[in-house]
Amino acid sequence: MLLFDPIKLAEETEKIVVKGVLRKYYRTVRPGRWYGGIATSDCCGCNLRCIFCWSNKPRDHPEKFGDFYTPEYIFRKLDTCVKRFGYNQLRISGNEPTIGRDHLLRLLELVDKTDNSFILETNGILIGHDFNYAKQLSRFRCLHVRVSIKGTNRGEFSMLTGAFPEGFDLQLDALKNLVDANVRCHPAVMLSFSPKENFARLINRIKEIDVNLADRVEEEYIFLYPHVIKRLNIAGIKPLISYSPEGIPSRLI
Repeated sequence: MLLFDPIKLAEETEKIVVKGVLRKYYRTVRPGRWYGGIATSDCCGCNLRCIFCWSNKPRDHPEKFGDFYTPEYIFRKLDTCVKRFGYNQLRISGNEPTIGRDHLLRLLELVDKTDNSFILETNGILIGHDFNYAKQLSRFRCLHVRVSIKGTNRGEFSMLTGAFPEGFDLQLDALKNLVDANVRCHPAVMLSFSPKENFARLINRIKEIDVNLADRVEEEYIFLYPHVIKRLNIAGIKPLISYSPEGIPSRLI
């Protein structure tokens, strides 16, 4: 398998899913049980190719799915959802929301005028690549960033994402940039494929960034949707720990 540069893939993907401040979404809003209740919009396009991803078609073929929307439109959809279901949290999921910076920053400006919180779920690659991205995010009191780290080291990262191993370091750089910019954040680590000793080494690396972050690490495991099982079988990779969509432990929701 040919490995790719996740920064270059982000640039190529942005040309497809971003038009000025417009961003492409394949689902404008849905309610969900995650985080105790959250309104979610699902965007198209990502700069990683994780074998465990549940959103494969809008990720791999963003040109074929979704439509372009303004930040104002997405905000209205999310705001209506939180009011209807009594939530106070919003997010963009499905793919990588940091692609399309102007769109994201404008959306955060709108959320910041409310009493709601925005959870930015990101692989961190672009934030790790550019400290100024973290500085721009530091303006928003509504924001909490969840950096989803793929595996516990360079080798696992590359195996799981198809990207150059050095991309793993950008995820840790994202945590450092966010901490240095005083942005609230925590790491979530995909552990389904990681021996315990590798996780312990990662915790030590996170402690070097910020001791408090090491105490807030969220464990993440794969959910065995049919298309995820198919991709794992094709890759010949078997998870050490996984869950069916119907058997997800409450602590992971």
